[in-house]
Amino acid sequence: MGVALPSDRAAVLFVCLGNICRSPMAEGALRHLAGEAGIALRVDSAGTGDWHVGEPPDRRAQATARRHGVDISGLRGRQVTAADFRRFDHVVALDHANLGNLRALRPADGTARLSLLLDHVAGRAGQAVADPYYGGDAGFETTWAEVTAGAAGLLDLIRRG
Repeated sequence: MGVALPSDRAAVLFVCLGNICRSPMAEGALRHLAGEAGIALRVDSAGTGDWHVGEPPDRRAQATARRHGVDISGLRGRQVTAADFRRFDHVVALDHANLGNLRALRPADGTARLSLLLDHVAGRAGQAVADPYYGGDAGFETTWAEVTAGAAGLLDLIRRG
C-alpha cells in the first residue's frame, strides 16, 4: 500500500482477480500516461482474490509493459480492502465478475466511483478487458492496448474534473 498523498490528487485503484496481469498493466499504463501529461495522480492496483499477494506481476505482463516503455516489475500483488473505497476516488474493475465482487465489498460509507475500465473508452462501455492469463503473448498485447485505451479515457475524465 502506498503512502497517503495530498487530497488534491485524484486517486485510482484498478482491480482484477489476482492482481498479476490486467490490473498492474492498467496501473502502469495510467502512471505512464499521467506522467507524460504532467498530471499528479495516486494509482494502485489490487485483486479481489488473495492468491498472489506479495508477488510481482506475471512475467508476460512485465515483458509486454516493458515493450511499451513501462516498467511494472516493482509492483506487488495485494488484495482489495473495504478501506480502498474511502481512499480512492475511482475503483475500476477490469471485468464484470470483479465489478460484482467490488459492489458486494463496498462499505456503506464508501465514496469511490465504481466503473469498468472500458466504460471510459468510446464504444466499449460495459465490456470487459481481455484476460490474457491462460493464453500467449498476443493476448497480453491485446490487454495492453485495452488498458492503455481505458487509462487514457479515465485520465481525460479526471482532467475534466
